[in-house]
Amino acid sequence: MTEEMDQTLSLPDEYPDPYVADGAVLNGASEEENTKHQSVKCSPNLLQMLKAAESRRTPQGRDRDGADASEFGARELVTEALKTDMQIQFTDQNQEFNKRPANTGRRSLSRSISQSSTDSFSSVCSDSSEDESSPRDKAQKTSKGLSDFCIKNIKKAEFGRREIIIAQQEMPALMVLRKRAGGEKPLAGAKVVGCTHITAQTAVLIETLSVLGAQCRWAACNIFSTQNSVAAALAEGGTSVFAWRGESEDNFWWCIDRCVSAETWQPNMILDDGGDLTHWIHKKYPSLFKNIKGIVEESVTGIYRLYQLSKAGRLCVPAMNVNDSVTKQKFDNLYCCKESILDGLKRTTDVMFGGKQVVVCGYGEVGKGCCAALKALGAVVNVTEADPICALQACMDGFRVNKLSEVVRQVDMVITCTGNKNVVKREHLDRMKNGCIVCNMGHSSTEIDLVSLRTAELRWERVRPQVDHVIWPDGKRIVLLAEGRLLNLSCSTVPSFVLSITATTQALALIELYSAPEGRYKQDVYLLPKKMDEYVASLHLLTFDAHLTELTDEQGKYLGISKHGPFKPNYYRY
Repeated sequence: MTEEMDQTLSLPDEYPDPYVADGAVLNGASEEENTKHQSVKCSPNLLQMLKAAESRRTPQGRDRDGADASEFGARELVTEALKTDMQIQFTDQNQEFNKRPANTGRRSLSRSISQSSTDSFSSVCSDSSEDESSPRDKAQKTSKGLSDFCIKNIKKAEFGRREIIIAQQEMPALMVLRKRAGGEKPLAGAKVVGCTHITAQTAVLIETLSVLGAQCRWAACNIFSTQNSVAAALAEGGTSVFAWRGESEDNFWWCIDRCVSAETWQPNMILDDGGDLTHWIHKKYPSLFKNIKGIVEESVTGIYRLYQLSKAGRLCVPAMNVNDSVTKQKFDNLYCCKESILDGLKRTTDVMFGGKQVVVCGYGEVGKGCCAALKALGAVVNVTEADPICALQACMDGFRVNKLSEVVRQVDMVITCTGNKNVVKREHLDRMKNGCIVCNMGHSSTEIDLVSLRTAELRWERVRPQVDHVIWPDGKRIVLLAEGRLLNLSCSTVPSFVLSITATTQALALIELYSAPEGRYKQDVYLLPKKMDEYVASLHLLTFDAHLTELTDEQGKYLGISKHGPFKPNYYRY
């Protein structure tokens, strides 16, 4: 198993244009084939849900008294769904909220947490109350006798359930989806194996999939992002979860293997974040692809791997590229990172941003969000870019575009957002000034060349949870966060509302692939149909009491579109 860990897929030299067309084959298809695929519509069992989005449109300027009753019915549906879900699943929550957690005294320290500054660090992120031992050999059972899981401490389930309930309040679309599609069970018979960040927000998605009829087994895609109490709540609720915060590399792959290799359970759908689960199945259990109907992938890193497999003709099943759907890229990547970058940096370093010299590597959606947040607090932001279009956008937004080697000596902070490898090399690290903060906001842990830092002449000193000082022989030190892994989910939390958008997109992608007629999707990579993107957005507009303008028949005819959408052509960039 250890030998397999290093056999990760290298990044391909070229990638197909992810904006060819919604639902179009992205690799090697002729123009005629792509045109044919543009007309692919959603599966029949989704049409009713999509039509429901059409009824909520209210002409601009209409007052509350004159608004369409269906709009207010939809709003009430969110509240009703939340109330119903709590009544069914959490009958004793009133008593639980009145309990005060017992004072357990001084917290013990986990493998990945230092002996300083633990009191000021969020319990959601540190889970420092757990012991150092791995739970792999520890027998645990839920109150109902389930033992098919491996987490840190099942006794934390009550606290995790509270976290999930809080997240539900900010994830209205998933609650509406439960209400609208729960009776139809569009995922009945689906066996979904997932590898994502295991947080309260992901738990809402997992339990939504269960309400829609799916059976789920789950592992973590990041060794630092799991909320142990949430994992306990999922296990207590009947989901087989294999994850805990602070896993070793060996335990990381062991958990994925346990998810996949159950003797009496074989997956027929994959939900992946980063491609590790897909890679593991491809390397160790390729026969499972005979029963798998599709893959849903949400990260840049995972999409690169799928493109590589497709290019080599080794992609065995259809895959849905959720990362490049509008609702994921424009909201999760941009707005989520815009808020969570500051949270992660503040919690770990207490840094003052005003006047700091910062380099953000990459000006994609993640980089744009990070730059906007840092600039708003007075930081002087430089951008590195390989893409001339993104570089021009950075210039027009008021940022200096430079090579990292040109500014690395004077900067106070380096943030990678590319999804690539070896963006920050040892030569850059050697030239950084004392105290420079180095972190990564991309999914992959390869952006910073950490291998070059694990040498005999450099000394590592853990000073806080997920904060290491790497010390040079002359005494210079850099501040490395989360060992080069994803900063926001490793060191802080992310907004539930934005993750609601991504999670709803993932759920609809699973439904689409699972229920699609035979032959609709080939063994290639596809984008989510635009109509689904618009449906996801419409579900979240209710939270803001937003009223859309309805096109007239004449206006729709003039634009050459249906007045109910899709409203933009497939090539529109938003």
